[in-house]
Amino acid sequence: MTTPRDSRTDPEAEQLSLPGVSPDPVRSGGHRRRRWTWIAIAAVVIVAAALFLRQAEQTTAAQQQRPPSPRPASVVAAPAVTRDLGIYLTGLGTVTPLNTVTVRTQVDGQIVSVRYREGQIVAKGDLLVEIDPRPFEAQLEQFEGQLARDEALLENARIDLTRYQTLWAQNSIQKQQLDTQGSLVHQLEGTVKNDRGQIDVVRVNLAYCHITSPIAGRVGLRLIDPGNVVHTTDTTGLVVITQLQPITVIFTLPEDSIGAVVDRLGRGTRMIVDAFDRTQERKLAAGSLMTIDNQIDTTTGTVKLRAEFPNTSNALFPNQFVNARLGLGVARGATTVPVAAIQHSQSGAFVYVVSPRHTAEARPVSVGITDGDQVEITKGVAPGEVVVVDGADRIRDGSPVEARLQRS
Repeated sequence: MTTPRDSRTDPEAEQLSLPGVSPDPVRSGGHRRRRWTWIAIAAVVIVAAALFLRQAEQTTAAQQQRPPSPRPASVVAAPAVTRDLGIYLTGLGTVTPLNTVTVRTQVDGQIVSVRYREGQIVAKGDLLVEIDPRPFEAQLEQFEGQLARDEALLENARIDLTRYQTLWAQNSIQKQQLDTQGSLVHQLEGTVKNDRGQIDVVRVNLAYCHITSPIAGRVGLRLIDPGNVVHTTDTTGLVVITQLQPITVIFTLPEDSIGAVVDRLGRGTRMIVDAFDRTQERKLAAGSLMTIDNQIDTTTGTVKLRAEFPNTSNALFPNQFVNARLGLGVARGATTVPVAAIQHSQSGAFVYVVSPRHTAEARPVSVGITDGDQVEITKGVAPGEVVVVDGADRIRDGSPVEARLQRS
């Protein structure tokens, strides 16, 4: 229950109840100051909120207009390592047999048998072809009979000469008759000698009826069949035999390399030569350098060299094109990277090095010798630094990269 104020005891109630009296100005001013303070605070809050919202809108718009950060390119990388590299000179070569023989007939006659198979490996002296020997056997019998007759005549002439010598010593015959008998003996001796020569010729021809291999090697395709008549004037041979073991490779090197090769040959150093296929990926055979040509080909600026290979596996085939790699020595402690890491521009060779911040750094390098898939870096890369070997076409200098190491 509310108790009514007594105007007599409450001065505030008394002032309010008195007609024609205004309220206290001090108290009224305090109320107004508080109201304006709250209004100012509210205005500041509103302005700050408006500025905050505007800044947020500008930030959002800038983020929407800014291009997204590029994604790291995936590349394959490998570290630069220190190793020993072989020093090699490489040239294009042709497999050249030491001996190639086209077997021809040395007598006229009919072929009665062929004793070889196409592609067969034959030894020296193996029978290849037989020619009908019967005509020569008949000649031999004829000449042997003629020889027997002439030898009998010679023997009789010698007996007569002995008689004439006795009679001339007794002055029973003239000297002319003795001399005539001596001449007859010499004539018959010549006839016998001629008969023996004819027999030797026939025997040689009989030997030529059995055609044998003059060298060891591989027989080519058959050029004549049994039943054909062959002549010594024929331009086509009977068979071609090529020696395969050992075999040689003739290859060329630039004239600038002659000094190093001649120096080692002069010291008697055995220089290893490896033969590779056209792609230089598969090694076919290993041999050694035999000799170097005595002049430079002025049209190409190269010199020819010959290397010999045992070719026990018959991996080298006559007239085959190969890549010959001549070893000159070993470079110790070289800094190497994969050949695939080397890039080229107008300013020279360079590599992409993966930095610790996972960015690609284009770095110019100086390239030395190459050994297989490894190349020497003489300047520009230190051992342990990681270079890009695959994916270089997708990056530029400063590009972010995600590198994975190449499997060895």
